[in-house]
Amino acid sequence: MSLSPIAAFARAHDPDRFLAALFAPPERREAIFTLIAFNHELARAREAASNPIAALIRLQWWRDALDEARAGKPARRHEVAAPLHAAITAGSLDPAALGAMIDAREAEAEEAGIPTEADFVAWLRGTAGGFAYAAGLALGGSAADAEKLRALGAAYGLGGVLRSVAAHAAQGRCLLPMDRLAAAGLNAEAVISAPMAPALAALCAEMAAEGLEALRTAPRDAPKALAAPALLAVLAARDLRRLAAGKVVPMPRGVADRLAVMWAGWRGRV
Repeated sequence: MSLSPIAAFARAHDPDRFLAALFAPPERREAIFTLIAFNHELARAREAASNPIAALIRLQWWRDALDEARAGKPARRHEVAAPLHAAITAGSLDPAALGAMIDAREAEAEEAGIPTEADFVAWLRGTAGGFAYAAGLALGGSAADAEKLRALGAAYGLGGVLRSVAAHAAQGRCLLPMDRLAAAGLNAEAVISAPMAPALAALCAEMAAEGLEALRTAPRDAPKALAAPALLAVLAARDLRRLAAGKVVPMPRGVADRLAVMWAGWRGRV
């Protein structure tokens, strides 16, 4: 399979979303690949920055790139910004939805962390959920239909956070809500210093079970044309079930996970 540079970027940096994108209509896949690459760049803004201010500067860089595309200015010379500019100019990606994804990432630059569970849910719905919403629009869905994808994307995002606690700790970061940590007798410093502690494992399992229940009741009636981003709910369910049982999510993905997505994609049902 011959891939464009932006498709190859998406596959290398976000194989889960890349696999789901293969079930988008062929004429819309490049836009989804570009959206995946853009989301990856936003996700690494804090990871790649030396401090929160530097992360905000990185996010502003992307906000400026969006504004330039809207204003018809030349594209920036960047492997993701250039195709993003082209997709916005062609009307394939909605700049307002992209801007909202940038705004949601600012929570990651807060030195005090994410204060409450309500803030945490809003962050998940704006980031991973925001990706699913933007993808729904890119696939030709109405705002109402694309909004139905937000909860599915947020569930996938929750699984990602919970399975990455140790990886985030190694970076000196904690993305779990401070109030839930406090209720478990923990804080961000404890998570970073001991990401395998039993109390933290119990909290992650509890949050995974809650996320799985929320996923079960999330709307699944988005049109079949928007199935590609909805397929992430398949992985979300599998990840959250493992995490709720105290098991490790295998990375890279095993064959069973990939086949589950492919089977759901071929059936057109999540």
